[in-house]
Amino acid sequence: MSQRNLTSPLTFEPIFMERIWGGRRLEARFRKQLPKGTLIGESWEIVDRPEAQSLVRDRPMRGRTLHQLWMEDREEIFGDVPDTARFPLVAKLIDAREKLSLQVHPPSGLARALGGETKDELWYVLDAVPDAQIYAGLRGGVTREQFEAALENSSVAELVHRISVKGGDAIFMPSGRLHTMGHGILVAEIQQNSDTTYRLFDWNRVGTHGKPRQLHVSEAMQSIDFTDIEPNLIQSRGETLVRDSMFVVEKWDLISEREAAPPGKFAIFLCLDGEIDCAGLKFKPGDFFLIPAALQDRNLHPRGAGTSLLRTMLPELQGNRAARDDSADATPPL
Repeated sequence: MSQRNLTSPLTFEPIFMERIWGGRRLEARFRKQLPKGTLIGESWEIVDRPEAQSLVRDRPMRGRTLHQLWMEDREEIFGDVPDTARFPLVAKLIDAREKLSLQVHPPSGLARALGGETKDELWYVLDAVPDAQIYAGLRGGVTREQFEAALENSSVAELVHRISVKGGDAIFMPSGRLHTMGHGILVAEIQQNSDTTYRLFDWNRVGTHGKPRQLHVSEAMQSIDFTDIEPNLIQSRGETLVRDSMFVVEKWDLISEREAAPPGKFAIFLCLDGEIDCAGLKFKPGDFFLIPAALQDRNLHPRGAGTSLLRTMLPELQGNRAARDDSADATPPL
């Protein structure tokens, strides 16, 4: 592809995932055209997975997959990045009408042995009901023995640390951290490219077929970091929310025109509030877009006060970990 075709940011068609705990807020809040009569828990906005492929929405590359861009036009779209088999990030919107399962993602070094993939993720709370809570890590003083006993009588959730949240809060979920999302929370999630989730407890509910959903107790117990005690929300200093070995996420309050990323670097943006113009395209809250590395007109223009967004980039020194292949296609949903 010639660089002269890169005249605007790239946008992608969302992929909607039905979940028993999902709702319809993505439609009400962000104008997403959800399939009728379904409970949508996730909108996969930017993804390169064997089972899910983002498609470019606009011309001249309409219909091309993210994987095609990664394999065929990597330098023009993404710049100088590690040579991995797939695009290393996934961006989602999550609508938790009800609680998600109590879950964990396998840590690095263990994931392959368990037949899964490791996953670090950032949750940015877009909206939340007044009593909303996120569960993360263990309460102080909880031992593994107490935890195992609580699993037997379905009281394990009482041993998990709870954090009250509101819109604008953010929390980092490294692999190995026991976690879940309470009811009434709308979240933007930035994660490494993985979809392995081990369910430990699912509130004794049944799935769409009237039977309890599958649990993965053995894998989860091996994956939980039992030294992870009462983690906190992110207390950002400046714009950076998290600088992980897989991604860097910043929150920008855009007052005036600003360059999206240095020339030769790509960046993913999510409009949080207000409205943004870039190279002739307009973006509103809930819109994700990707600034290609070779895009010439890469300045963001806020339209009005109170414009804010999330910017996600790859860290400069992440090649070794990104090149590691912990991939597997055993990917149970949340």
